[in-house]
Amino acid sequence: MHNFFFGIYPYIALSVLIVGSIARYETVPFTWKSSSSQLLRRKQLIMGSVLFHVGILMIFVGHLVGLLTPIALFDAMGISHGAKQTLAIVAGGVAGVMALVGGGMLFHRRWSDPRVRATSTFADIAILVLLLAQLILGLGTIFVSLSHLDGHEMTKFMSWAQGIFTFRGDAASHIADVAWIFKLHLFLGLTIFLVFPFTRLVHMLSVPVRYLWRPGYQVVRSRRKPQNPAE
Repeated sequence: MHNFFFGIYPYIALSVLIVGSIARYETVPFTWKSSSSQLLRRKQLIMGSVLFHVGILMIFVGHLVGLLTPIALFDAMGISHGAKQTLAIVAGGVAGVMALVGGGMLFHRRWSDPRVRATSTFADIAILVLLLAQLILGLGTIFVSLSHLDGHEMTKFMSWAQGIFTFRGDAASHIADVAWIFKLHLFLGLTIFLVFPFTRLVHMLSVPVRYLWRPGYQVVRSRRKPQNPAE
């Protein structure tokens, strides 16, 4: 089961993420949106949304760089495993608390506000619950990591992640003896990838990069006011 969850399941989750996202964009493009409820209730949105999105972005970039950067590159740069572990704990802890507080505010608003609740689907609430649970697990791993400040545990996850992306059959063996909370954190993260194409999270892929090189400026004209009541 360990080999399935951490050696095979990652490929299932990533395949569904990629194929499902492409299929949704091609077949039902009008559902590709964030379904923001800002028009229904602005209170609590700005603060909660900023904290949540900034925290999630920091966590995503941190995981991407921390897990997929070759260990040899850190060694060549003179960054010790212990220093990397400490940085991950501090930066990840700050970002995790930000995202958890912001996500909690958004969940409270979506669950308790009748107008917002009426326009929310099961998937909207379920994915937010999964994200909050993942944040709690991530923060929980910090307490375990504090007993491994030499960074040796971190290298296990780096070897696992890089083994998955380089199609190594023994990738799961690198994390066979890590604490259960890490394994649960990894499994839930992969599950979020699995359900990603079927939720509002797809709006994360709609970064308007093309606006950086669009040929011209967008012209916006104000509505002409009528000269007299008869117009």
